[in-house]
Amino acid sequence: MGAVLTSHSEEFASYEAALPSTPAVSASRQVQDGDQKMLAQLNRIISHRLLTARFQPIIQMHTGEILGYEGLIRGPSDSPLHSPVNLFKAASENHLTVTVEHLCRRIVLEQFAALELPGKLFLNVSPESLLQRDVKHGETLDYIHDIGINPARVIIELTEYQPTHDYALLSEAVMHYRKMGFEIAIDDLGEGFSSLRLWSELKPDYVKIDMHFIQGIDHDPVKMQFVRSIQSIAEKSGTKVVAEGIETQAELIAIRDLGVACGQGYHIAKPHPNPGRAVSAEVAKILSVNAIHRRTSNNFEQAVTVEKILKTPTTINSSMLNNQVDDLFLRDPKLQIIPVVDNGIPVGLINRYHMIDRFARPYQRELYGRKPCKVFMDPHPIIVDKNTSMQDVSHIIVEANPDHLINGIIITDQGRYLGLGTGPDLMREITQMQINAARYANPLTQLPGNVPINEHIDQLLQSHTSFCACYCDLDHFKPFNDVYGYRRGDDIIQMTSEVLKKHCDAQYDFIGHIGGDDFIILFQSADWEARCQGILHSFAVAIQEFYSNEDRERGGYISEDRQGKKVFYPLISLSLGVVKSRASLHYSHHQISIAASDAKKQAKKIHGNSLFVDRRIDAELRPA
Repeated sequence: MGAVLTSHSEEFASYEAALPSTPAVSASRQVQDGDQKMLAQLNRIISHRLLTARFQPIIQMHTGEILGYEGLIRGPSDSPLHSPVNLFKAASENHLTVTVEHLCRRIVLEQFAALELPGKLFLNVSPESLLQRDVKHGETLDYIHDIGINPARVIIELTEYQPTHDYALLSEAVMHYRKMGFEIAIDDLGEGFSSLRLWSELKPDYVKIDMHFIQGIDHDPVKMQFVRSIQSIAEKSGTKVVAEGIETQAELIAIRDLGVACGQGYHIAKPHPNPGRAVSAEVAKILSVNAIHRRTSNNFEQAVTVEKILKTPTTINSSMLNNQVDDLFLRDPKLQIIPVVDNGIPVGLINRYHMIDRFARPYQRELYGRKPCKVFMDPHPIIVDKNTSMQDVSHIIVEANPDHLINGIIITDQGRYLGLGTGPDLMREITQMQINAARYANPLTQLPGNVPINEHIDQLLQSHTSFCACYCDLDHFKPFNDVYGYRRGDDIIQMTSEVLKKHCDAQYDFIGHIGGDDFIILFQSADWEARCQGILHSFAVAIQEFYSNEDRERGGYISEDRQGKKVFYPLISLSLGVVKSRASLHYSHHQISIAASDAKKQAKKIHGNSLFVDRRIDAELRPA
């Protein structure tokens, strides 16, 4: 290793000596001096092994148990190369990426073994490092055996620092490591250069979703649908999903409710030189809840057919020569897939990258260039009728093979070729459908509207989950709008929404906005009555700020009623009507809605901020 480092230093020295002495070169020399200092620090770090490992837990979401740890690396704390980003940037600029990566790998493995951490180790490896032909095969395996780690506990986590081009060679390298007992993970799905294709080519054991799609997922329907789609594909392809970058409780709950297998992030635990062996009590409590998913799916999704994404690209017949097909791809850089159709009947697909990859290998063009294109054709594409629903096509793809997400699907009309639908178009359309479904959310408060409210009630009833439905209604709200204006009225509705959120438990309780000034809470919290009292108290305090000093002091204001008479209206108050669900009486959201509405009417008969709980069923069930 020392000889390698010395040669790089000598290259810098000889290059600098050859430069002419001019003002422009003087500035350039300053830059080179800085580069030399950085290289010297990098050499020192490598030669003295001045790196330390940090470990961040990765948990199993359904149990809260630690699956394993991702091994992370840090440079010396007093060095500009402390950050792994700076460290690998300097290594890349000095052609030492593989050298640095091998050192990082050894240090992470040594410290993982020394700490006797349980579970698996996610070991970061770049495709560049994995593809090094001059690296002794089995070196990593021999090393982990020497320090006492079973290869089955090590997951090679492929992290892209630059685009991957040689997929065939990478697949061969991955197969080599799999045979030695290692598992494979792909990092930053959705962010990297070619992560979707890597998933298709390598068929990893784990995929890690980039933190961009996790952060804020609890209030972003597009991110929610992206993760839901990835989770669906993963379930059908035997891959486990790891959600990276979970930083809030709301994000953790959203990921839990989507059924994602594994989670990682600061809200669970930060990277640490000596990490914990179990999650915190707070995280464990959240993950122990058997949550009911708050879905907003609707029937109109089934009405949208695959014909909506139909395209009609160039087609060829199976007798066309491979050289001719290659010419088509060269003439049109945007052409990705060519359907192969014989006499109106689809027989296969040719993928641009597959053909270019085959022709790039030695002697392939000479061997196959003048042969029919069926040699490079996928003879088993997905073929669906134009009337197949988008949802059904999505299920067909995830049950088949992730390759079809890249190759797309052939669309037919009564068995005859009609056109092509691409994977990106399919995902885009399904995502848009989910966004449309999310529009059932109230635009003012962003709380779920009537459709998801009713679905959630029905889910609770069908699962025989006990809950209390609390109907929330503002008193004297309309005259307030007439006096203070609708914009101020909207502010009160938003304030009410925030008060309800403040006093509800996001793990257990569902808040919906029925419309106007009406809300509903579906409590599963055992202390729901105390929460209701807290809501009333907070509302009574907050509502004061929406009135003028004069109206606040006299406890109301004067306005005209519908007949034009002057009427004194008190300050807005909040009425809560609560009914407990009973499996023997309530079978649908309609019955719950009627019962909660009746309880709300009783609450409104009470002056001021009020709570009415319908206890008639309790009295009937109480023994005489």
